[in-house]
Amino acid sequence: MKTVSFLFASLCSILLLSCSQPAGGPLFNGQDVDKWNTSGQVSLTDNVLTLSGPATQAVLKKGVYKDFTLTLDLRTTQGGKGSVWFHTNPSLTKGYRIALNNDRTDPVWWKMSGSLVAVRNLAKSFVKENDWFTLNIMVEGKAITVSINGSPVVEYIEPAVPFRTGNHAAATLSEGTFAIVGEGDGAIEIRNITVDVIDLKEKGIDVAAQQAEAVDEQTDNIIRLHQEDFPVLDYHVHLKGGLTNEGAAKQSRQTGINYAIAPNCGIGFPITDDAGVMNFLNDMRSEPFILAMQAEGREWVTTFSKDVRDEFDYVFTDALTFTDSKGRRSRIWIPEETWIEDEQQYMDLIVDRICGVLEEPMDIYVNPCFLPPQMQDRYDEFWTEERMNKFVGALARSGKVLEINARYKIPNKAIIQKAKAAGVKFSFGTNNAEAEVGKLEYCIRMKEACGLTAKDMYKPEIKI
Repeated sequence: MKTVSFLFASLCSILLLSCSQPAGGPLFNGQDVDKWNTSGQVSLTDNVLTLSGPATQAVLKKGVYKDFTLTLDLRTTQGGKGSVWFHTNPSLTKGYRIALNNDRTDPVWWKMSGSLVAVRNLAKSFVKENDWFTLNIMVEGKAITVSINGSPVVEYIEPAVPFRTGNHAAATLSEGTFAIVGEGDGAIEIRNITVDVIDLKEKGIDVAAQQAEAVDEQTDNIIRLHQEDFPVLDYHVHLKGGLTNEGAAKQSRQTGINYAIAPNCGIGFPITDDAGVMNFLNDMRSEPFILAMQAEGREWVTTFSKDVRDEFDYVFTDALTFTDSKGRRSRIWIPEETWIEDEQQYMDLIVDRICGVLEEPMDIYVNPCFLPPQMQDRYDEFWTEERMNKFVGALARSGKVLEINARYKIPNKAIIQKAKAAGVKFSFGTNNAEAEVGKLEYCIRMKEACGLTAKDMYKPEIKI
């Protein structure tokens, strides 16, 4: 009897194991929709599964998946959006979800297709509405990789103690089924769904080693921004100091900060004409970055045509280069090119020049309210109430966006508060000179100190 009981128990264990570790293969190939529990407006036409409108879903009936690669061929029609869930349950009360949203007019513009929602939100959509694309979701131990059309857009390692707020407490790795949920007014259309099961031992994956590389989310401010649904974008990144496209993309995926890459465009800079702009854009359009133009000097308005400038997602400039009261070209970050005879008069000149720059046809005023090195140690002294009011008034009238700059830690809190009260929009920018971009520490500190919300942030007009 003991032998029979042992054999029966072993058989049950094997059966349970086989049920919890299902084989890979097609989950939908145009016909087998009966594998899914559906609700809402879900239809099957010409081998395409369509989830139309909000409150629609398809949940896989059988199978508990842990380590896998899930592949979907799909598209979103106009206004169609939703998500793909994994490690979830029939009631969708746990697990992660990947955003499906290619609507670039969406006011929640920082959660586009491929986003690991609330953990690694993406500000750039890599595909257009009505275009078919392939979405891959891979889970290997504690590593989650999301790819669109074969290019990785998210690489996340869940730490031993992930940071999650109450609404996202159940967004952690475990095991479970898959689901597709429609939330928008349009449709999500699916042609194929396939899963391949991954054996960690066969691949030699060490979970402990993975987690040793994970970000400590208990001290990380970036995950907190994602969790509170705040756009996480560095609007001002340069490929400088040895930083390459590949290095920037990898750094962005690791930190969870979206990057806008900006070349310096103007006389004496790497790009000096329309042809140079178009060469840059043609090379960069397929890269996982928002693309901005840093317009240099005061000649940029005539150096580059409007049609070419409009090819960027946005344009920004600063007031660090201007002609002083004696007709001298001044670059005020260089002491040798900054002639200060009377500091108070020079400060008035700076304010006047800034107000003039705000009338130029750009979107964001960057390196804002910068002072020459000789004056920086008395920043609050020079930026008097009267001068702040003059600047903020001109800024609000111009409709331009105010950058909060991490490199120079400017402008100060008082200017930011006045700008917020005046209805000005903001951007966060590093303006890096090194390959290590940074994590927007000053920007986040000012966000908290001044009570900035997602509604206060500038929405780029992203082109693909």
